[in-house]
Amino acid sequence: MLRKFEEKFTKYEVARILGARALQIAMNAPILVKISDEKLKEIKYNPLEIAKIELEEDVLPISVKRPMPKKIESKLESERKKIEKEEKAKVDTEKIEEKVEEEIKEQSEIMELAEDTEESVEETSTEEEGV
Repeated sequence: MLRKFEEKFTKYEVARILGARALQIAMNAPILVKISDEKLKEIKYNPLEIAKIELEEDVLPISVKRPMPKKIESKLESERKKIEKEEKAKVDTEKIEEKVEEEIKEQSEIMELAEDTEESVEETSTEEEGV
């Protein structure tokens, strides 16, 4: 009877779905399928049997969520974070290297200007002494 659902759900999931729906029906929830009065009398208004009929008709708005193992997720997530950190470190290193190169260029330009200034000062001082 419920064999086709045991391919889609485990026997434990089927039991949980039927139990939850039977409890709803027992608490006067509306029945989701049309069932004749003779059929209801035949099953003696049993909420579990009504839930089975609804499950067979595939009208239950109940879904099953199966969680993924946490270890697999955490390993994948840690690998992803590790790769992101390595990529960020590469980018940071490249930026630092660029800044160092710029500073070296600026310092070498300053040194050249200082040397030029010293030479011009020496030339003017020698010219003044010769005058």
